[in-house]
Amino acid sequence: MINENIIEHALERMMQRGTDLHEIRQVLKEGKEVEARFPRKAKEKVFKYNRNWQGKSYPEKKVKVIYIREDDFLTIITVYVYYGKWGEK
Repeated sequence: MINENIIEHALERMMQRGTDLHEIRQVLKEGKEVEARFPRKAKEKVFKYNRNWQGKSYPEKKVKVIYIREDDFLTIITVYVYYGKWGEK
């Protein structure tokens, strides 16, 4: 079992950028690893969205989680959310 800690900065960015704890946990569990500056790690996952964000409609959103893992402890540093289209054409 992995314990997690979400720092205040990540919680603020999560709300500000349009994601939630459920999606963040999905990214950590199912997302693909992407490059991050050591010692940080990163994973991202594309979600179907089909809604408006800040007055514009988007078919998908990509959630990227930056974290540090030490043994069985994960610290979430920040969260990025991108809106657009990444699915297969």
